[in-house]
Amino acid sequence: MFNSLLDILYPRRCPVCSEIVDIRGELSCIECRKKLIFIEEPKCKRCGKPLEQDNKEYCYDCEKKSRDFTRGIALWLYNKEMKKSMADFKNHGRREYAEFYTEELLKACKEEIMDISPDALVPVPIHKKKLMERGYNQADVLARSIGDKLEIPVLSELLVRKKDTLPQKQLNDKERMRNLAEAFDFSHTERSSFRKKLNKVLLVDDIYTTGSTMEACARILKNNGINEVYFVTVCIGKGY
Repeated sequence: MFNSLLDILYPRRCPVCSEIVDIRGELSCIECRKKLIFIEEPKCKRCGKPLEQDNKEYCYDCEKKSRDFTRGIALWLYNKEMKKSMADFKNHGRREYAEFYTEELLKACKEEIMDISPDALVPVPIHKKKLMERGYNQADVLARSIGDKLEIPVLSELLVRKKDTLPQKQLNDKERMRNLAEAFDFSHTERSSFRKKLNKVLLVDDIYTTGSTMEACARILKNNGINEVYFVTVCIGKGY
């Protein structure tokens, strides 16, 4: 009854079109879901980007670059609908969209995540300046939502973003590497407070494009004793 009352007073908006959902109780409009493109085979065996050629095993980036992460999981292609949805989620206060993303992610990828069997989920951190502007870290919201559903611990402060970097999409490969140099730090305090083993972690973020940010986070984790690093994202760009 309480949820029904909330739905009447504050009707849920669709994470795709931003309008009030067409069927009460649903997390998105039924037709809007059809605009989202699920990541299916063929896809890169390392980062999970969809590939255009069946005979390829890795995308262009993963072929030419060594990776510190083992493998990545992504739910949807980062198309125009998801660009808008992610922008609203990150920058316009629509943190409630995480419920829809999590539900769809676990429908499609729960088995894969459970096969990895991570000791903890680690959200990709944002700088404290952005955290103050937004009021939340979108990756942390996602990680907590996933962790709650799968009963996996979340270490929100294991990685710290100590440098407020420029948006990666504006930069070329060399500039991205320079931009992320020394951007992240590892919290030994957070690590020591976690009393269980921590050999395998699953990084969580909203979007994967070139992989520079994920690679930088994975490198820091492995340099500090984490043996295996995987990642999961809601959206991912195309591979070639």
